Amino acid sequence: MVDRLDSMSILVTAVDAGSFTAGARELGMPLATVSRRVAELEERLGAQLVTRSTRGLALTEAGVTYVAACRRILEQVAEAERAAAGEFSAPRGLLTVTAPIVFGRIHMVPLITAFLMAYPDVDVRLHQGDRMVSFQEEHVDLAVRIGHLPDSSLRARRVGAVREVVCASPAYLAAQGEPARAEDLAHHDCITFENLMGADRWRFGDRQVRIGSRLIVNTADAAICAAAAGLGLTRVLSYQVAEAVADGRLKIVLTGDEPEAWPVHLLYGGGILPQKLRAFIDFAAPRLSAALSGNTG
Repeated sequence: MVDRLDSMSILVTAVDAGSFTAGARELGMPLATVSRRVAELEERLGAQLVTRSTRGLALTEAGVTYVAACRRILEQVAEAERAAAGEFSAPRGLLTVTAPIVFGRIHMVPLITAFLMAYPDVDVRLHQGDRMVSFQEEHVDLAVRIGHLPDSSLRARRVGAVREVVCASPAYLAAQGEPARAEDLAHHDCITFENLMGADRWRFGDRQVRIGSRLIVNTADAAICAAAAGLGLTRVLSYQVAEAVADGRLKIVLTGDEPEAWPVHLLYGGGILPQKLRAFIDFAAPRLSAALSGNTG
């Protein structure tokens, strides 16, 4: 049975890697061993699981069903091992968390620091990035997601909401005037955070407003710095600009044209939760809710 579980794991790794060669490299095994173990599975089942081509591996119809079953079995075995190791009886072990870059810097780093001080037997790996990550492929325990969630098997706990705001420095507004409505942006210099919107038009609810981008950037921090320096108006999420607004470097405008606020959730898997994850959710949720309470005002 152990050999069969090993073979299942080898098959799943090779499929995820895209080829036997890449799977062998990831596993640190000879290519011939990986190929032989998959062939042994196919012989045992009496069915072909994968087809090989110059483009890599492709699952047969039987292979799709079998690999899905392998994933479930391997996760159940891993969960049983974690339970036997005590991970489900007390908060301990490694917790992997992902969050957007600026949200991670502002909210998650101080929160995780406080959590680790309160739970000395837990370690955390924080991955900050603005792209969606795969819970299964990247072994994520919990993700902070901003925006409306697609249907999935994951569980979610809402912790607040954030606004999409337009802002500029007081000096820019004094020199160029404050826009009274979204359409006035056509007559202003704009700084576009391209992860959030297009460089030639910004959407306000059902309306799309043409704008001219003097600067296009791929991080909110860069957009905020340029706006604070007086280059023009930018559009970011309220939590990203909260500090600059509080200290007077930026002023929010066009509040009457803001679209509906974006929800913020903690997203995590189903099933029995390890104590480390349950402890983190119970620790983080009320603190994030309090921190975000001013973002929709």
